[in-house]
Amino acid sequence: MLLNWDWVHPVMPVPFVPTLGPVHPSSPLPELFAAVAGVADSGEFLPYDKDRRWSRTKVERLLVGAVRHDERSTLLPTLSHRGPGAVKVYVYGAEPDVLADATALARKLADAHEAGAARVVWFLGPHEPEQSAAAVGTRVQLKDFAGPGPEATGAVEVRPYDEQPEGVRVTFARFAEEMKADGLAFLHEQMSAGTVGPVLTVAREGKMAGAIGPLETMIDEAGRTRLLPQYFAVHPEYRGHGYGRALWRAAMTWGRASGAAYQLLQTEVGGASDRLCQAEGLVALGFVCTQSA
Repeated sequence: MLLNWDWVHPVMPVPFVPTLGPVHPSSPLPELFAAVAGVADSGEFLPYDKDRRWSRTKVERLLVGAVRHDERSTLLPTLSHRGPGAVKVYVYGAEPDVLADATALARKLADAHEAGAARVVWFLGPHEPEQSAAAVGTRVQLKDFAGPGPEATGAVEVRPYDEQPEGVRVTFARFAEEMKADGLAFLHEQMSAGTVGPVLTVAREGKMAGAIGPLETMIDEAGRTRLLPQYFAVHPEYRGHGYGRALWRAAMTWGRASGAAYQLLQTEVGGASDRLCQAEGLVALGFVCTQSA
């Protein structure tokens, strides 16, 4: 798949590669797009694909034969085999009718591949009005580990899950289920299987109150150490006590100690994690917006 980067670059407000997600702003984007196309039909992971930790085979692939690319826009469709299947069309283009074209393509490909869902994904730059992305978007944020790290919040005790008393550990299952929307139920499954790195936790009144993890790093395409995204939640009953900030800073301390150069996150616009990351000085790279086709 050959893309004309003189066409693509001006309409790519966020460094985002289909099937890989957000990447570092200095990443070699043409090479990454070509690499994604190169493994599209193999089911193989690229060595720097963060999703390698969850599966043996890649469930989302680029539909190379359905790519639409011209001077006004680039539409890159993918097919996911997870659950009932989903087609996503990633839109790089600023013309008013591009989203309509992408919607039509997503529906057509979903029918052709008998996928249960069709979606369109497009991007807004970091200086776009936040309300434009709030309803359907996530904010891409960059944590750079250069320079001094955050101060620990000593008033809150953060412990690895394995170091909590047994009476607290047994409450994690219920906590995870109640925080299922934040991915904690999935995280608990992976923890039970013993396949992930450390999970940091805060307990209160003998119960699990918050958690962030797993803490893992991966070498990116440029040889830099990347701290991978974590699942992160504080139970509503225990919010407002600084637990989220304490967990976040403890995770960043772990990342720094593990040699991470940076971390990339996608946070729900206006959500608790989004506000925390902004307060902690992360750099906003732009917005990723998704809607059903």
